[in-house]
Amino acid sequence: MSIFQRPHYKSEVTQFIEHLKKERPYLDQQQQQGRALLWDKDVNPRIWREYRAAEVPPKPYPYQPESVQESSAEPS
Repeated sequence: MSIFQRPHYKSEVTQFIEHLKKERPYLDQQQQQGRALLWDKDVNPRIWREYRAAEVPPKPYPYQPESVQESSAEPS
């Protein structure tokens, strides 16, 4: 046994999740269905390239007012 291993220790969160899965064995299947509904989608590479090409680059410092950015860009 490793000197760093805590024998038979389970956190409260782990105990809660194990208890929940015992009470509701269908939970994993529902979670996978929900993920498939929102996230597991095929991506069209052409549309993705068009989306990336249309992005506007962010401002270097978003909290600086427009008037200050324009005046600081001009040489003194």
